[in-house]
Amino acid sequence: MFKYIIQSAGDSNWLAIVSLIIFFATFLFGSAWIMTRKKDYVDKVSRLPLED
Repeated sequence: MFKYIIQSAGDSNWLAIVSLIIFFATFLFGSAWIMTRKKDYVDKVSRLPLED
């Protein structure tokens, strides 16, 4: 899939492709990090904006 995206990019700026890869890597890392946290921690952090 990524090979097709890079080939079809053609004259696109390499910075845009690198930015896309960095975005997906960050998203996947964040998702994996959240999935490995305990439910108590996620609940505690999710309530923080509502507390004084």
